[in-house]
Amino acid sequence: MQLFGPVLALLARILMAFAFSFFVPLAWAWYEDAMALRAVWGASFGLAFGSGWLLFMVSRRYQRELLPRDGFLLVNLVWVVLTINAMVPLLFTVPNITWSKAFFEAMSALTATGATALSGLDHLPVSVNVWRCFLQLVGGLGIVLLVVAVLPLLGLGGMQLYKAETPGPMKDAKFTPRIAETARGLWAVYFVLSVACFLAYRWAGMSWADAFMHMCTTMGLGGLSSHDASFGYWNSPAIEWVATVFMTLAGISFLRYFMVWRSRSLRPVTDDREIRMYIVVLLVSVLVVFVSLLDHQPQVHAADTLRAAMFHVVSVATTTGYSSQDYTQWPVALPVLMMFLGSFASCAGSTGGGIKMVRMVLLIKQARRELVRIIHPRVVNPVTLGGQTVPAPVMHAVLGFMLIYGGATMGLTFLMLLSGLDIVTAFSAVVATVNNIGPGLGQVGPAGHFGGLSAFQLSLLSFAMLLGRLEFLTVLVLFTRHFWRR
Repeated sequence: MQLFGPVLALLARILMAFAFSFFVPLAWAWYEDAMALRAVWGASFGLAFGSGWLLFMVSRRYQRELLPRDGFLLVNLVWVVLTINAMVPLLFTVPNITWSKAFFEAMSALTATGATALSGLDHLPVSVNVWRCFLQLVGGLGIVLLVVAVLPLLGLGGMQLYKAETPGPMKDAKFTPRIAETARGLWAVYFVLSVACFLAYRWAGMSWADAFMHMCTTMGLGGLSSHDASFGYWNSPAIEWVATVFMTLAGISFLRYFMVWRSRSLRPVTDDREIRMYIVVLLVSVLVVFVSLLDHQPQVHAADTLRAAMFHVVSVATTTGYSSQDYTQWPVALPVLMMFLGSFASCAGSTGGGIKMVRMVLLIKQARRELVRIIHPRVVNPVTLGGQTVPAPVMHAVLGFMLIYGGATMGLTFLMLLSGLDIVTAFSAVVATVNNIGPGLGQVGPAGHFGGLSAFQLSLLSFAMLLGRLEFLTVLVLFTRHFWRR
């Protein structure tokens, strides 16, 4: 207890804070759903808050500064414990749901993956769909970061939590003297963009409830929807263009928006190499898909083809996962291309998944550096980013990350194949969950869902989502002997 007490004490406070999230679906249930559902959300709040309070009473005497090891353990516990609490109301509100499906759905929501194991979404109570989508707003930028911003607990090692949870290789960057101030600034930016997205969806023709839910999943780059047909439910150009714009914005680092606000200048965005590459990759990919679809579907109007190409490329590349049609019916190269984009296109510091664009840029620069060294072995040619030399430890971390990323993807795919899935479904399901994209190909494509998978397969993919959301090392470090040595 002496070893884990400080971690459990902070976990208890986080759980009590998370309990208030149940008031959001409760508010919608109050106006839209039956009395029985109000009781479910109220009981869920009581269970989460009560368990958090009991845990706090047991562990409150163990207070000390958090060590880096404590930060990693806490982050993993937060994601698992909050997922368990988030799944509880689903067990009582979704017909014929199993434990494995409920855990998968909650993990998908909190990790902003957007893979769903449910069908009949149009017939679910409004509050249930609100809960699924709201979890993506919370999980998008990170529940731990939310706690850092809201609760003044960060004299207890906030930097360790921030470094453990924040995606991307440049985790030592602090843009304000205190991490709590940085976190509050990030969430201020997040809130402003979320309000703008909500109003834009409402203006484009969504109902208030749908506008709120899809604002949550757009800004969180999660992709869950309140309709089985996703954006095909509306078939509206205005709604799809709104989604495209805000998905693109959410795929850019919120740290850059924060710096723009502080400096009153656009240079933090325009001068950023990662953002420029992000925009170029999206534009080139849209052009490739657009030209290919024009050849494949000559009977479709060019404007509709461009809309479909842009919407789906941005959706999958930013790891959102919305769809307005079954893009697996397109030429096979196009959905594969979009899945590939989803593995790296999002910027570090955004709500997107994958390995992040900055890592891809660094890998390309490192490869080019090695090619130059073959010809000129004595040349001094360091890897640079933004005019600054990238330290060797950062490059080593990126290369190590890529090795683990590739190994984990292959290993999980092999286990899925052993469980009886076909190669297309198995590989795409792993890629879609590890990169937090959402829909895959084959059985788990945009026209299907993950509900047909077994409990073992769903559990494996739930673990894959956690790995991807916390970027592998934060999770896998718990499985090393050195971590548990006193």
